[in-house]
Amino acid sequence: MRRRRLRVLTVPVMAAMLVLSAGPAAGQTVPTTPDPKPAEDGQPPISDEKKPNGRVIAEASTALGVLRLLPESIEADSVLPGEQPLPKQSALEGGVGLSYAGADSESYLAHERSVAEASPLGLSVAGHTPQTPGSAVQTALPDNDKALSTGLEAPDNPLVNVRALEGRAHARWSETMGPCVDGGTIADAGTTAASLSLVNIIPTMPDTNRAAQAGGELGVALRELPGSLANLGGLLSGQGKPNADGTGSLVSIDKALATRSVVRLVDVEGTDGEDHKGVEAVSTLQGGRIDILKGTPLGLTVKIASQPTLRVVSTGDAETSTVDYTAPVLTVERNGKTLFELDAANPTADIPLGIPKPSLKDVPGYEDVKNAPVVGDMAEKIDGTVTALSDRAANHVLDIGVLRLSIAELDEKAQTVREPFDGHQVSAVARLLDVRVLPTDRLRDLLPGSLGSKLPSALAQISVGEQSASAYAPKGGVDCSEPLGLAQPPTETPQPDERSDVPGRLAQTNAAYSAVPLFWSGTVMLLVGVVLVAALPNRKNREPAPVKPSPRPRGE
Repeated sequence: MRRRRLRVLTVPVMAAMLVLSAGPAAGQTVPTTPDPKPAEDGQPPISDEKKPNGRVIAEASTALGVLRLLPESIEADSVLPGEQPLPKQSALEGGVGLSYAGADSESYLAHERSVAEASPLGLSVAGHTPQTPGSAVQTALPDNDKALSTGLEAPDNPLVNVRALEGRAHARWSETMGPCVDGGTIADAGTTAASLSLVNIIPTMPDTNRAAQAGGELGVALRELPGSLANLGGLLSGQGKPNADGTGSLVSIDKALATRSVVRLVDVEGTDGEDHKGVEAVSTLQGGRIDILKGTPLGLTVKIASQPTLRVVSTGDAETSTVDYTAPVLTVERNGKTLFELDAANPTADIPLGIPKPSLKDVPGYEDVKNAPVVGDMAEKIDGTVTALSDRAANHVLDIGVLRLSIAELDEKAQTVREPFDGHQVSAVARLLDVRVLPTDRLRDLLPGSLGSKLPSALAQISVGEQSASAYAPKGGVDCSEPLGLAQPPTETPQPDERSDVPGRLAQTNAAYSAVPLFWSGTVMLLVGVVLVAALPNRKNREPAPVKPSPRPRGE
């Protein structure tokens, strides 16, 4: 009877204990994800992060060299509705020794507020740019006290060869002050290289075997050349990796090369008070001697008299925002003799490319001229010397193309914008030296059939030292005042026994948000078990079976 009373009281007592113990758990506040407030259906959740006062968008980029095959030949449309069509793109565009620095306070992702990147190579095919591996990249947030420096390697290829390439990247951003970091520099990236060689073959040159087989003046001249037009009649080394010393390449640069791209805040006139800054984007380039067709008697040497620097500053006001460009002065020489200069007053020079006709050897004084291309008005003789062609001799040369050298192609743009904030944007693009391989109308007429009609306006373009910079600041300048409601995050002192490779706090799983439902599920299951145990009928104890003694062994 007593046992039955105890069993009867088991269920209510257990239920009372569970209810009492569930009280603290039910009273706890369960952390939940904030409800998203999208502006449109299907839009990702919008963060309610409180950003600092400073707002800025700026970037600067610099390249040691950029190669464009068939420039301005591919149509490209903007992916944004209602935008104007983009300019025509190159069939292939590749850069080497790239440095990029960018700052964007409006970035949706916090780690993209500041980006610094140094890349060995960059590639764009018909306007589409895949990401290049092997780069040195640093982003913020979180802030970075030290820069990232590393060696960069470029894969072997017949178009670009760079030696001893190194990169450096440093990105800064403050959680409370945004772009207003110590020292003012938000993003800083740079590359250095020992030497650079570009293009030992022109793959976009049309197949001239058909022209050689077809006969005529061009066919006969092509059969006499030591190489095809793709390697400029033997002036370029052709297929394979460019030589480390630059010989056999169209353009090569030796000595110390360096690029640097910087985005920073500066004190300038035109901003509102001491707490407001202007944003500056700077692209700088350092280079040594530039050689064209190095290793050949017809080669040219370009000496840089002044290093180019591109600097844009935005204060948020059109009247005080500026673009400054230090234009380079280039001197073109051959064998120590100055041929001409390229400067702001004379930014372009054309050097004709030709093929000697077999009849050139019938002109007195030119009997020993080699069957090699003619660069400018200079032809190569058998003994390796270079001689100038007379007017009579020039009539025995087929004009096939032009090497166009140009500098200081500065392109400026400025506009006052309203989105994402009221301000003024300035941007500029410049190049140290452009080398273009252009076919002439004469070559189109000489090529048979459809070869001439399909010939593009430019076969290749090499840009040495390409620079771009853009700065966009709100009206009155970048606000660097102390924001309200954003306290400086506390600095935690790590314990001596803590390991640096172990996180202090693990990420919460779904159980952290489902503690109460899990508790009540276990409670219900436990109550069901208690009821089942209490409801089972009692079983009487059975008498133990008698144990028979073991038989005694015989003989006892």
